[in-house]
Amino acid sequence: MKKVILIGAGMLASSYAHASALYFYETGTEDTALAGAGQAARAQDASTIMTNPAGMTRLPDHMVTGGLQVMDGSIDYQLDNDAQRSPGDVMKTVPNASAFYSQKVNDNLYAGIGLYGNYGLGIDYGSWAGDGVIKKSTMAAMTLSPSLAYRINDRLSIGASADLNYGFFSLTRNANNEDHTQRDSDWAMSYRLGLLMQLTDRTRAGITWNSQTDYDFDIDGKARLPHGSYRLPISAQVRAPQQIMLSVVHDVNARWSVMGDLGWQDWSQFGAPQIEVEGHQLDNASRMKDTWHGAVGVQYRPTQKWRLNAGVAFDSTPYRDQHDVAMTLPTGDEWRFGTGAQYQITPASNIGVAVEYLHMESSYVNAPAVFAGHYDSPHLWFASVNYSYQF
Repeated sequence: MKKVILIGAGMLASSYAHASALYFYETGTEDTALAGAGQAARAQDASTIMTNPAGMTRLPDHMVTGGLQVMDGSIDYQLDNDAQRSPGDVMKTVPNASAFYSQKVNDNLYAGIGLYGNYGLGIDYGSWAGDGVIKKSTMAAMTLSPSLAYRINDRLSIGASADLNYGFFSLTRNANNEDHTQRDSDWAMSYRLGLLMQLTDRTRAGITWNSQTDYDFDIDGKARLPHGSYRLPISAQVRAPQQIMLSVVHDVNARWSVMGDLGWQDWSQFGAPQIEVEGHQLDNASRMKDTWHGAVGVQYRPTQKWRLNAGVAFDSTPYRDQHDVAMTLPTGDEWRFGTGAQYQITPASNIGVAVEYLHMESSYVNAPAVFAGHYDSPHLWFASVNYSYQF
């Protein structure tokens, strides 16, 4: 699913989330205030472990960064058949958290570790006309990310992370007026490689590659109803594709910095997340295509104690046709608008706040009559606080 109702579990192991499919950029760090702009090149705190581990070579000898976040919004699903009961808003208020630690090993080698949730999926349809097929579905994921970075020279650093991902998946259905829930968990490995380049005294660029993440859950997506059997696209909901992110940061002067991103995610490899009816898919053609990400942001430092942030980002839809999206994977083109501020409490510590609004393109579900409907102007908002301490 390319960014819609999902949330990673982070330190709070939450059950709802949002992002591009299983990925999302908001984890309670300063990146939220910038809508993710410059994420692979900024390297201003220990959360660079998640966005580009090579960035640790720009940090002090020891640094801790942590963040708390809340997400809410509206993702409203209405059935085309007004005589049937629609799910309504399937989005719930969701907390999230993250923590990162980086340290200098020697003049050129840095090590760090991160604990965060940046992908997952949760939907709560409640009691509706199709609750015999799906009532609730939750995927929560938490990532432990040990990382290394090495400074090759004053202009070039490399980094790598080996991510240990723990995933939990549950599916709840109404059968004979009783809720029946299937649950399973799995561990999966993924990897991240990063490169950070100091192009000039004022300009640096970063590029990261994240490998695909695959979970294997023993959950049967098939439900048998009086008017037929249906199989949900569970396998498409629990995989995250490989992605590449290129970022540039330019310090205009002592007060102003501008930054931008260009990213790609390989959603086309996952084919068509379809609902199967009586053993036959509704459509054998692939609904999915690769997605692209772009972002621009700005930082302004009016004094030595304050840093003000703002950013805007765009992510393209993973669907070839917005009139044919999977019911359990609703999404479309996304726009993010973020802003926030950082305050230097002491020379060794700073605190920041961030807010972000995310607007998703409307979509239509082309499915059997009991499921067919539409998501109109879904949107999310994020509010977060972060803290960093160096020693």
